[in-house]
Amino acid sequence: QVQLVESGGGLVQAGGSLRLSCAVSGLDIKDYVMSWFRQAPGRGREFIAWISSDGGRTHYDDSVKGRFTISRDNDNNMGDLQMTGLIPEDTAAYECRLWRVGREYWGQGTQVTVSS
Repeated sequence: QVQLVESGGGLVQAGGSLRLSCAVSGLDIKDYVMSWFRQAPGRGREFIAWISSDGGRTHYDDSVKGRFTISRDNDNNMGDLQMTGLIPEDTAAYECRLWRVGREYWGQGTQVTVSS
C-alpha cells in the first residue's frame, strides 16, 4: 500500500519559516516526479512546485518563487518543502504528490496557518 505522509505544518507568524516533509512508503520515489500543492477554503488546489525524479530540475509557481525551496532525498524516500518569508496568503493545507505516466499518489495534507 502506497502512503504519503506530510508533516511539519503549524501556526507561524508572517515572515516566519516552516519546513514541510513528505515521507513515502510502499514505492520507490526515484521513479516519480514529486510536487507540492496547496488548497485553501474557497480556493481550488494550487500548484506550488515540482522537482524531477533525480532532483536535478525544479519549477515554482510565481507566488512562491524565491521564498520556497523544494528538495528530495531518494535514498530516504522523502521530500521537503522549505518555506520562508511566509505571508497570510500562504495559509492552506499543503499536499505532496508523486507522479509518473499512469500513476499518481497524494498525501492527506498538512495545515499551514500564517498569522498577520
